Amino acid sequence: MTVHSLPSPGSDDIDARRRPAGRLKMLLLMLVCAAPVIASYFTYYVIRPQGGRSHGELIDPQRPLPAVTGTAPDGTPVDLRTLRGQWLLVSVAGGACDARCENHLYLQRQLRESLGREKDRLDWVWLVDDAAPVPESLRPALRAATVLRVDAAALAAWLAPQAGRSLADHLYLVDPLGHWMMRFPAGMDPRGASQAKRDLDRLLRASASWDEAGRPTP
Repeated sequence: MTVHSLPSPGSDDIDARRRPAGRLKMLLLMLVCAAPVIASYFTYYVIRPQGGRSHGELIDPQRPLPAVTGTAPDGTPVDLRTLRGQWLLVSVAGGACDARCENHLYLQRQLRESLGREKDRLDWVWLVDDAAPVPESLRPALRAATVLRVDAAALAAWLAPQAGRSLADHLYLVDPLGHWMMRFPAGMDPRGASQAKRDLDRLLRASASWDEAGRPTP
């Protein structure tokens, strides 16, 4: 006759105690991994480096990049969520690109260049919200930009302008985690761009411990 081992008395109690301890360890590990991100956002939102008010309007709650597919100029489909991993400075306008659109594209490029050695941590993005073709004269200036044609309704469900304004009136900032977190005032001029650069400098400095140039390899 084969005698099988039986659970020792009290083993169930030991297992019951181990389960909460295991969950606690897992929670602590998650908190350690998230600590740099939490700390950088606490620094920016609560402590506010250099003590000044932000020029851009902070978005609360933040809105994640939607599960929407845009189209690159060469016809390639691009999931917007693949843009995560970089800071994104975003503008929205029709393909014809009026004077306001051209001003935004100019400011986006200049703001990125003004970041110096940190510029590779930020991409400038033009989301085209209609079917109008992009003028050939603009294409050389857009070589360093990310240009995607995206459904207007999908954009309106994600981004939002100030009351009485349109999406094309603003520049929008998306963090490397893929959250739209700031909207810059409408009608930005060089003075406003200088103030926006201070916001970018603060955010890049606050996130330096966990954000690096380039997108992580999948």
